[in-house]
Amino acid sequence: MTQSGSHEADGADLLAVTSAVVAASRLLVGIAVRSLAEVEGKVTLPQFRMLVVLNEQGPTNLVTMAGLLGVTSPTAMRMADRLVLAQLVVREVSPHSRRESIMNLTSQGRRLVAKVMARRQAEVAAIVSRMTSEQRRAVIEALTVFNQAGEESVATPVHPLGWPEEHR
Repeated sequence: MTQSGSHEADGADLLAVTSAVVAASRLLVGIAVRSLAEVEGKVTLPQFRMLVVLNEQGPTNLVTMAGLLGVTSPTAMRMADRLVLAQLVVREVSPHSRRESIMNLTSQGRRLVAKVMARRQAEVAAIVSRMTSEQRRAVIEALTVFNQAGEESVATPVHPLGWPEEHR
């Protein structure tokens, strides 16, 4: 194959992969939105994302939270204010600096995150259950590579499909 033909094939591959990932992202966003349907009006998708970060990170200060969410500190503050009013988040004075406040989930906030995540996981599991074990392995491999390329960490990589050590 000529070098020009190789570039055309690379471009076609890139377009095919990009199209597949965009289609998958539409599916996943739909699942995320449907999982929030039961708590509609209580939290928005960005606010829920803050709750999830607090659930994973534990007590977090505003500047760190803004960085983790990729928003400005004033935006994170407004989100936190709404979540405090909804009694899903509590703010406390930092034990390290009295000028800094730390956000944390309330028990109600933890229950909301657990409920929404369980619904989301059930919907994804229903889709995955329609795949063969070979397709599931391919999805794990592809998404692992995709997450690594996007610098997204997977909290607890679990491979119950009997993968050999070199794939873990």
